[in-house]
Amino acid sequence: MRGLVRLAGSCLLAGVLVAALLAPFVVGSGLAAGKVASTAASISPASLDGQTPLVTTVTDRNGTPIATIFDQYRLPLTAKQVPNTLKAAITSIEDRHFYTEHGIDPAAMLRALLNNLDGGPTQGGSTITQQLVKNYLINVVDRNDPQAQAADRADTLTRKIREARSAVELDGSTSKDDILTDYLNVVEFTGRVYGAAAAAQAYFGVSVDKLDIQQAAMLAGMVNNPTLYDPYAHPQATLDRRDDVLDAMAETRSITAQAAAEAKRTPLGVLPDGPRVPASTCAGAAPDAGFLCQYALTYLHSVTGLSGDQIATGGYTIRTTLDPAVSQAAKNAVDANVPTRQDGVANTMAIIAPGTDRHEVLAMVANRNLGTDASRGETSSNIVAEVSDPFGAGSVFKIFTSAAAVESGAANLDTPLPNPSTGCFALSGSRCYTVHNDGNYPDPITLADGLATSPNTAFVGLETKVGMPAVLDMANRLGLRTTLATNDAGKTPDTSSDDPQRGEPQSRYFLDKPSFTLGNSPVSPLELANVSATLMSGGTWCPPDPLRSVTDRFGKPVALRTQACAQAVSPDVANTVVEGLRKDTTDGTSAAAARDAGWTRPGIGKTGTTQTSESVAFVGGAGGYAVSSLVFADGSAPGTLCPGPPVHIGSCGHGAFGGTVAAPPYFRALNTLLGRS
Repeated sequence: MRGLVRLAGSCLLAGVLVAALLAPFVVGSGLAAGKVASTAASISPASLDGQTPLVTTVTDRNGTPIATIFDQYRLPLTAKQVPNTLKAAITSIEDRHFYTEHGIDPAAMLRALLNNLDGGPTQGGSTITQQLVKNYLINVVDRNDPQAQAADRADTLTRKIREARSAVELDGSTSKDDILTDYLNVVEFTGRVYGAAAAAQAYFGVSVDKLDIQQAAMLAGMVNNPTLYDPYAHPQATLDRRDDVLDAMAETRSITAQAAAEAKRTPLGVLPDGPRVPASTCAGAAPDAGFLCQYALTYLHSVTGLSGDQIATGGYTIRTTLDPAVSQAAKNAVDANVPTRQDGVANTMAIIAPGTDRHEVLAMVANRNLGTDASRGETSSNIVAEVSDPFGAGSVFKIFTSAAAVESGAANLDTPLPNPSTGCFALSGSRCYTVHNDGNYPDPITLADGLATSPNTAFVGLETKVGMPAVLDMANRLGLRTTLATNDAGKTPDTSSDDPQRGEPQSRYFLDKPSFTLGNSPVSPLELANVSATLMSGGTWCPPDPLRSVTDRFGKPVALRTQACAQAVSPDVANTVVEGLRKDTTDGTSAAAARDAGWTRPGIGKTGTTQTSESVAFVGGAGGYAVSSLVFADGSAPGTLCPGPPVHIGSCGHGAFGGTVAAPPYFRALNTLLGRS
């Protein structure tokens, strides 16, 4: 009696299902009468809107890939790219009637229902088209909605009817080859691998068109249960499943029984230590490319509004401005100066191409590499772009005081500046600020000689004469725009803080502090290089731009709403300051390093050293390259930088200077790029 009840229930349920699924698409109104038809009509087909997540590729300026960004590692296939072996493997094991059915297989569904209700091994009864619908909903439409994904997997009559109705509609509007291709593109494997093309690369290291019979069979077998048939976690189960697929291929005469037998004698043949999936961050880029890659993604968001998720799923091609020759020369230079794993010492370098219409970022490197393993000298912060140096660029900031003085008419290059060994300077309404020169200097000293030899009192005196608002405004105009918007800790100002050092941006905090010209505040190395680019461009400021072009998955250009260039200062002011910076490498604080490097080219330069040598800097330019080189203590217990080799934290008779530690990698890099002459 129980058997009859079970059989009757099974037949009734199967009949409702089949009738609901077919009506009104295939069998007509006679079969789907009354309540069954009304049940089917009340369940709408699923919406398959949404673009399949694709890999975004970041390239250098020549189009050579440097990184991939993705949420799902997927390499899209066209119908023509699907090999016959893979078609045969999938259809043989998953849906032998695929090319003749109409989206669903009523007989298979009835058989599965009867079997499942009778307690046999679970059978799905789903066609490839139905599986496509289910996978598309889970992996595309609802990929960010766990509750919706659970509903997509739920073993309910409503879900099955909706899935199958969608399959029937899809079958009526799409070719079989396109349905199979879409299925092979959307199906999930293990290890963030989606789609057969990505799986071929991840498991076998070959393009999908190079899959042999046994490889195609293994991939076809995995789609039934990627976790159970993971070749690394469950190799024997995967091998058995692969052999089942080969047997199925022989049964459908896709291959001969002999070919199946021969293929079954082969091992799985997967890559060792796999699946091999590229990193999905800029940390996967080469050591000389990670920071520029990361900056490019941040910049892309600012000029397009694209979110991180959109970038990771959109299948964009992001061509950056990275010049591989420039980047490698810069990376070699900083690594030679400070080894990657040197404890507590970072050396950044940014190189920008000056211009009146663009400032392209050619290189952003550091001795540190982008990554998360500090023991290997990696950092997860973009120390080249961000306001990350906590100790500043030292006397490099005297450039801003000089430019403000020249623009206001307070000084020119020949103007003698009072330069006592010790001076006490006060701004209106503020207390006296005492400053000392480190060394012996003429008093007075011309502005040109002061830029070359960098006395302190002359520039603090000039700064108080010009006024802090003018100096800070000049720093902002020439390039320190992000820098001055941060607080004196290099962070976003905390407006709730009563401490001005934390609550105010640098542009306001230093209005009553003449110490600004001595460069003791946090700064972005990239923006410092752009200051040099602005001066070398006749006073034209442009944003430091890391993007040459961006195209979407269809090859259509993406509009980039970049900030327009602006005349920050007049060409006369810029050229005067540039002329004043020419003596540094011949008669100034970097002259010894230039001689040691065999440097004889004309160029500009300015060194900087903070008071306790915890940070040193060099900003310069020559031959169409605007450069910043900063060396700073980046460990948990910062201290004095000591000259090397290698540069290190320690106790030394005299700490490092910008000319002795930050300038040498500049000359090394530019000698490589420009040659010695």
